Amino acid sequence: MVFLVEHFYSIQGEGKFIGTPSIFFRFGGCNLKCPSFGEYFLKSKIVYGCDTIRAVNRDLFENEWQKIEDEKDLIEILDDYLQNLDFKPHVVITGGEPMIYAKDSVFYNFVKYLIDSGFIVTIETNATIKIDFEKFPAYKDIIFALAVKLSNSGEKYEKRVKKDAIREYIKNTSYSFFKFTLNSSLIETRAYEEIVDIVGDYPEVEVFCMPLGDREDILKKHDKKVAEFCLIYGFIYSDRLHVRLWNRKAKR
Repeated sequence: MVFLVEHFYSIQGEGKFIGTPSIFFRFGGCNLKCPSFGEYFLKSKIVYGCDTIRAVNRDLFENEWQKIEDEKDLIEILDDYLQNLDFKPHVVITGGEPMIYAKDSVFYNFVKYLIDSGFIVTIETNATIKIDFEKFPAYKDIIFALAVKLSNSGEKYEKRVKKDAIREYIKNTSYSFFKFTLNSSLIETRAYEEIVDIVGDYPEVEVFCMPLGDREDILKKHDKKVAEFCLIYGFIYSDRLHVRLWNRKAKR
């Protein structure tokens, strides 16, 4: 069984495939909290975490998540979107942290269905969960966006950086990429050192850096410094296009 928070059709707003029409499946639950990423007033409480707090905070939102006990329910959702399209969009699986379901039969069978059906699939992960790619071979054909968390997340290093897991993702997939969230203060201190510590063994893997923020006014506090950081060190700047276009609008 998996928990589905939401699904929607939009453009990919971040990373390698920015601007690409994509069907998104957002699953609930995460093994990290990232308390320094944002502050939100929700359900009469102040809560801290990432901009997908509804998919992370199980205590407040689990009763709103949809229980999925058969992959056919996910395939049916997919087919409903495809009825209105005359091309095959990308599929993005996100969270929360979707790979907490890596061994779940519903999740894996859905992933396998997508691969067998010829979809280009990206899974967005914090890359802390080590995957057995021999036991679950469909994951070898996934593009993983390795959104490894830096110290600005508020998580301890030993919890957010799992180098053995990162190694398995890169070794077993034909293409995956790193995606880091930066803010001005981290850039001014040790962003470069933290990134190199994570990516230094993989010079062949593309590194995307994007500004922190789920509202345009927050993005503007960091975007130019992130762009300048990329110019200095040769990383690839990724904007957060969905935020620019729709701000905090749901399902975007």
